[in-house]
Amino acid sequence: MTENSSWTKKILYTDRPADDRSRMRAVANNLILHLHPTKVPAPALRWSYTWGLGGLSAMLALILIVTGVLLMFRYDASVDRAYTSVQTIETQVLFGSLIRALHHWSANLLVITTFLHMLRVFFTGGFKKGRATNWTIGVVLLLVVLAFNFTGYLLPWDQLAYWAVTVGTSLLSYIPLVGQAIADFLLAGPEVGQGALRNFYAIHVAVLPALLLVLLSYHFWKVRKDGGISQPEEGEGENGRSPRIERLTTIPHLVQIELAAATVLIAGLLLFAIFVPAPLEALADPVHPPNPAKAAWYFLGLQELLLHMHPLATMILAGIGLAAILFVPRLDKAEADIGVYFRSGKGKWAAALAALLSVGLVPLLVVVDEWWLDLTQMFPTWPTLITNGLIPLLLTLPGLWLIYALLRGGGRLTHSEALTGVFTFVFVSLIILTIIGVFFRGANMALIWPF
Repeated sequence: MTENSSWTKKILYTDRPADDRSRMRAVANNLILHLHPTKVPAPALRWSYTWGLGGLSAMLALILIVTGVLLMFRYDASVDRAYTSVQTIETQVLFGSLIRALHHWSANLLVITTFLHMLRVFFTGGFKKGRATNWTIGVVLLLVVLAFNFTGYLLPWDQLAYWAVTVGTSLLSYIPLVGQAIADFLLAGPEVGQGALRNFYAIHVAVLPALLLVLLSYHFWKVRKDGGISQPEEGEGENGRSPRIERLTTIPHLVQIELAAATVLIAGLLLFAIFVPAPLEALADPVHPPNPAKAAWYFLGLQELLLHMHPLATMILAGIGLAAILFVPRLDKAEADIGVYFRSGKGKWAAALAALLSVGLVPLLVVVDEWWLDLTQMFPTWPTLITNGLIPLLLTLPGLWLIYALLRGGGRLTHSEALTGVFTFVFVSLIILTIIGVFFRGANMALIWPF
């Protein structure tokens, strides 16, 4: 071997680690720039604008995938062994309790962050200027997250899981035309049993993950194609020219923020999972239901509404609400206020007023209906579909229109601002009904004081 060839090999061997690091950095950068635009507007990096909710939701989804795969190695989806396999994970598998707690609390937190992310996009008009399709995908992703939580709820096969799913599937059966068919398909029989556990497990670990990955990939791609998240319109500066908004490179400015948020999220989840294990009650007992038997917490707003309205009216109202959310881009077509929270300063006051109205009115209506008002006794000869269904529904829908009309006030607010107030009232009402269902319903679903 000549001296030159030996020297060349030495140089190649010495430089190889640096080359490997460069390749890895290039791959990482390409992956990041497939998910984000090359540059982003500087105002979009403000934490108070996005709250990092989209990124946090994506990080939670990744945590759920990793912890879910680990749990699959020890979980047994059979009625005879599901509960004992979860006990084994909790007591005998190294870090099994921590992994299960991370999976459980990440799933619950994902419902919250996805819902708040949807609210953020709505309140900043992030569905405008060609972003309507991505808004629809985002709403569908929220429904997928709820389906993930619902199907995963049954898997521990304890009392809490069994009866929450029993109540949840009974809610599905109230959906007109297709509800009973959906419930029968999920249960694979007349009640929650082996067929239901098998179906829920298959949907949870196979169908929904594939759907989530496809929708989430498209969601990120569409955000990138739209030029990033929504931003306010550029106003006119001197000489009628629009001031130039500074645009910063995604790497490192945006990536640094995302890494910091992910680090805080993981650290917080780890601490919470260490000190608060995932719940596991006694083995499921179909003969002895708990009192009260409640649905999962994210469906308790709907269950609370069922206590006050006929099931058909409740499902019609919920369907109208979901349709209104899906078609928000068609209801609010004004594009000049994109990127502005609550559309304007007046819109902020309208949203605050609607939220205060909901906080005062909804608990009052719940108490009145619980203890004083009984339309069935007032009109004993009328069908319950009318007294408990049609009348409350016809009072609710015109009530929402009245809130809109009062907010418009003869033109004091624009259509977009007033619509924001109405949706704020609906969102806050749903949150209040959920809180009532979680904390203020005791035995026989009677109102209680929880403190």
